[in-house]
Amino acid sequence: MSNTHDHRTHDHSGHADHEQVEHAGHDHSGHEAHDHAGHEGHDHSAHGGHGGHAAHFRRLFWIMLVLALPVVAFSPMFAHLLGYELPGSLLFTAISPVLGTVMFVWGGAPFLTGGLAEIKARQPGMMLLIALAISVAFVSSWGATLGLLDHQLDFWWELALLIVIMLLGHWIEMRSLAQASSALDSLAALLPDEAERVDADGSVETVSPAELRRGDIVIVRPGARLPADGVVVEGTADVDESMITGESVPVSRGTDDAVVAGTVATDSALRIRVTATGDDTALAGIQKLVADAQNSSSRAQRIADRAAAWLFWFALGAAVITAVVWSLVGSPNDAIIRTITVLVIACPHALGLAIPLVVSIATERAAKAGVLVKDRLALESMRTVDTVLFDKTGTLTTGSPIVTHVHSTDSLDDDRLLALAASAEADSEHPVARAIVAAAHERRLVVPRATNFRASTAVGVEATVDGRVISVGGPRLLERANATALDATRGWSSDGAIVLHVLADGVQIGALALADAVRPESKQAVAELTARGIQVVMITGDAEAVAHSVAAELGIDRVYAGVRPEDKSLTVRELQQEGRKVAMVGDGVNDAPALAEADVGIAIGAGTDVAVAAAGVILAGDDPRSVLSVIELSKAGYRKMTQNLWWAAGYNLLSVPLAAGVLAPIGFVLPMEVGALLMSLSTIVVALNAQLLRRIDLRPGR
Repeated sequence: MSNTHDHRTHDHSGHADHEQVEHAGHDHSGHEAHDHAGHEGHDHSAHGGHGGHAAHFRRLFWIMLVLALPVVAFSPMFAHLLGYELPGSLLFTAISPVLGTVMFVWGGAPFLTGGLAEIKARQPGMMLLIALAISVAFVSSWGATLGLLDHQLDFWWELALLIVIMLLGHWIEMRSLAQASSALDSLAALLPDEAERVDADGSVETVSPAELRRGDIVIVRPGARLPADGVVVEGTADVDESMITGESVPVSRGTDDAVVAGTVATDSALRIRVTATGDDTALAGIQKLVADAQNSSSRAQRIADRAAAWLFWFALGAAVITAVVWSLVGSPNDAIIRTITVLVIACPHALGLAIPLVVSIATERAAKAGVLVKDRLALESMRTVDTVLFDKTGTLTTGSPIVTHVHSTDSLDDDRLLALAASAEADSEHPVARAIVAAAHERRLVVPRATNFRASTAVGVEATVDGRVISVGGPRLLERANATALDATRGWSSDGAIVLHVLADGVQIGALALADAVRPESKQAVAELTARGIQVVMITGDAEAVAHSVAAELGIDRVYAGVRPEDKSLTVRELQQEGRKVAMVGDGVNDAPALAEADVGIAIGAGTDVAVAAAGVILAGDDPRSVLSVIELSKAGYRKMTQNLWWAAGYNLLSVPLAAGVLAPIGFVLPMEVGALLMSLSTIVVALNAQLLRRIDLRPGR
C-alpha cells in the first residue's frame, strides 16, 4: 500500500463497487461553511425585489413620521379633539397644509402609483383603497383650509396618520417577504471563477469557465470545483458530489468516468475532457428546474388583498349612495361632508396592519424557535399541508456513519476486533475511521497505539498494531488477500450498510458494518406528524435496501428510493396530482427544484445555500420536529389573521353606514371625530390581538 490519503471502497448495497465513503480530511460541513462564508455580506435584497421595497418603505416611514408630528399637532381638528388652542398667525396655520402636501406627494406616492396600477389591471385592492382615502383627505383638507369646504373636512391630521400607519404596515410586510438570498445566484456560485485549460502545446492557461468549449482538456486541482461537465482522461480522485446529489458519500472517479460541474475533486488532481458547458451542464439543468418551479408556482391571492378589494367596492358604493341620498334629503354641503367622511373612514387603518403585524410577530416568534420564515405565503400555506416529503440523508439521518455491527471470527472477541480496527484507523480523519474510533471509545475499549500507518486509494488502510499488520477496508482488500466475505456480512449489505473487513497479517479476523445514523428526533417527528393525520413520505437517491431499512426504523410507509436529482421535483408534482398539499424538507442542491416546486419548501439551515434559497421556510437546526412547530405557527397565525381581518373589516362595515347617516332619521349621525377615534381604537385592538401569538410554545418535542 502506498502512503497516500485515506480513501477506500466499501460494500454498499445498491451502489457500484467504485462508490466510496468520504475521504480523509474532507469535512462536508466545511464546504458548506465555505460557501456560506462566500456569500457573507452579500445582500441579495439590495438588488431589488421585496428586500429593496422593505428598505424603501422603512426609510419613507421614518421621514414621514417626523413630518407627521407637526402636521398632527397643528391640525385644527386634532386641536379641537384634544381641546387646546392653536396660534392664529399665518406661519402656524400653514404648517399642516404645507407639510401635509409634502407627505401626500412623497409619502403617498407608493400608494398612488400602486392604486393606479390596480386600476389599470382592473384589480382593485389595498393600494387603491389607501390611494382613494388619502386623495379624498388631501383634496378636502385643502378645500377646508382655503374656505371652499366646511371646516369639518380639515383632515390634515388624519391624512398624516393614515400615511404613516400604512407605510409602517407595508414596511413590516415587505420585510417579512424579503428573500434572504437568491437560489439561482447560489447555484451559479457553485462554479469556480477560473479554470485551468491545457493548450495544444501542453501549456496551462487560466480562463473563465465561460470560455471553455467541448473537447477542451482542463486540470482540476485537489479541493477545487469542476468548471464544466466532462469525462476523466487522467487521474483518479474521490469526488464530492454532495452539492449535486445530496449524498455525503464521495465517489471514486477515474479514467472514462463522467463528472459534473460544481462538484469537488477532494484529494487528487484530475484531467477532464469537457463534454458540456454553460446551459448544457447538469448544474444548469437544476438551475432551470428551480427557475421554472419558482415561476410556475401558483400562489393563492393574499387574504388581506381580497378583503381590501371587497372593502373598496363597499366604500365606493356607500359613498355614491351617501352622495345621492344626502343631495336629495339635505343640503349639498351635507352631501359633501357625509360623502368625504365615508371615503376617509373607509380607509383600512386596521386592515393595513392586521396581516403585517401577525406576520411580523409570527416570524419573530418562529426565529426564536429556530425557524426562519422567508416567504409569508409559505407560512400561511403550511396549515393546509397534508403530506410532508422528507429527504433522507442529512434530514432524517445525520449524513455521517456510525458502527452498527461488529462480527469477529473465533480467534478473538468483538471488542478486541473493534479495538484493533480503531488502532489501525486512529491516524485517519476519514468519517468512517472517526466512526470506528468513536465506537471503541463508547465501549471504553483500550485502543493500542499503531505505527506504520498507510492508506491506499479504493482499498483501505493498514497499520502495525502489537506487532501484527492490521488492515481495514472494502471488497478490494479481500480481493488482494484472496479471501471471501464472511457470511454475516451478506445481511448487512442487503440492509444497505457499509461493510469493512478486518485482516491481521493477511488473514480475515472479522468485519464491521456502518450505516448512516438516523437522527434521534426523526422517529418522534414522524410519529407526531402521522398522529395529526399528515402523511410522511421519504425520498432518497439511495438504493431500495438502504431506504426501506431507514423507513422501517422510522415507521414511514411510503418511500421513493433511487430517485435521481432531477426527478425529485417530479415526485413532488406526482404527489400534488394526487390532490395533496406537499411540504418538502431537504438540504442539498438536488433538493432545490423540489423545494421550489412544493406547496411549502422547508430547508435544513445546515444544508446548502441553494436549498436554503429555494425554500420558503428554513430550520436553523437539524431537528425534523421543527416541522411541527411550523405547522403549529401557521395555524395559530392564520387564526390571528382572520380574527384581525374580521375586526378590521367589521369596524368599516359598522362605521361607514353610521358615517353615511343611515341613522339620521332618528337623529344620529356619526361625528367625524368619533369615527377617527374608533378607527384608532380598531388599530389598537388589532395590534394587541396579534401580540397573543407570543404565547405559543414552539419548542420541538414539547
